[in-house]
Amino acid sequence: MSGKGAPELSVRNVGDLRVAVIAAQWHETVMDGLVDGALRALHDLGIDEPTLLRVPGSWELPVVAKVLAGRGYDAIVALGVVIRGGTPHFEYVCQGVTQGLTQVSVETGVPVGFGVLTCDTEEQALERAGIEGSREDKGHEAVTAAVATAATLRSVSEPWR
Repeated sequence: MSGKGAPELSVRNVGDLRVAVIAAQWHETVMDGLVDGALRALHDLGIDEPTLLRVPGSWELPVVAKVLAGRGYDAIVALGVVIRGGTPHFEYVCQGVTQGLTQVSVETGVPVGFGVLTCDTEEQALERAGIEGSREDKGHEAVTAAVATAATLRSVSEPWR
């Protein structure tokens, strides 16, 4: 299972962070699970008014993340799913989205939680979507990672007390 060895993240005092979740629309059942997991994680962290935006597909995630990073968000979470087909399209989309989201984060200093599933089959995506019967909840994990990183960045930018 790919989640083996994941860290236990403890995140506190982050209710004031501005967080945006951007979610693709392809593969509705998987995406609904990822979004539900992300919103549940935000609620658990005390972030009760996140921004939720939907985009057509995973390819569109980086451009929206870039704009939001410039509008004062402390963390952004990108959710999507790309399932391998019979053409090289899978590789191009996965590589472009991954590089695009990485570029946004590194260039802007705003953490981008990577909740984009890149799976060989729909069954693999469903196993990671956080829906009933899933073994993993990647929407929840992506939020936790992004917010934990934002909290770390905030701790090093505030004056030492």
